[in-house]
Amino acid sequence: MCRFVAYSGPDIPLENIVILPQHSLLNQSQHAAEAKLAVNGDGFGMAWYSDQERPGLYRDVLPAWSDRNLVDLCRMINSRLFLAHVRASTFGETSRSNCHPFACGRWSFMHNGQIGDFARVRRRLEASLNDEHYASRRGSTDSELLFLLLLTNGLDHSPYEAVVRTIRQIEEIQGEISQPNRLTASFCDGQVLYAFRYSSDRHSPSLYFGQGLDHGGKVIASEPLDRGTGTWEPIADRSFFTLAGGAATTQALPF
Repeated sequence: MCRFVAYSGPDIPLENIVILPQHSLLNQSQHAAEAKLAVNGDGFGMAWYSDQERPGLYRDVLPAWSDRNLVDLCRMINSRLFLAHVRASTFGETSRSNCHPFACGRWSFMHNGQIGDFARVRRRLEASLNDEHYASRRGSTDSELLFLLLLTNGLDHSPYEAVVRTIRQIEEIQGEISQPNRLTASFCDGQVLYAFRYSSDRHSPSLYFGQGLDHGGKVIASEPLDRGTGTWEPIADRSFFTLAGGAATTQALPF
């Protein structure tokens, strides 16, 4: 399983979240505490927003701990809103096109988990994409396909409804499954930060909301970055989370 963080708040260097905390995302790339695998070495990536609608994007196939570029970029880039991810692959080879976050227009997206029985249902799921987003597919992961399904299902108009429609669509196509769906994701349109946790067996990958941190912003993270700083609350399974203008709200998913 992968690990990720997302930040919203005052402009800060990315290193304040990705590199410097005691249990930063960089630390989690080798020492994850709440995942099946402690090591997430199949690439990493970051998406950040500034004064343009489209996010900046940097991804590489190296393990996060072995790329000096990551440390320097995180030290030099300041952003009010960014996503970062370290990958432990389940589907798809280790390539830049398969590293998270994924971006399309103003949206950025990252995922931790799996679509159950993906090899069996992949072709039908890809066929359900509209032409625009089918043409946008660059990699081979279930994560990128989940993102494109959300876009096809109306992410621009209602993120909550797009998530509900997409989960229902996936499970209708699957029928009975031998592997569970485990979908923990975070995504952003450049203004609002969203996340959801859903699993068919109620074992979603972990996700927390952190606030009251030293830098004044708020964070969504697979694992708390530092239990001695701020407060960390788990985001419930089968829920949809929104962080807009510093205000956090949670809605239950209707499953």
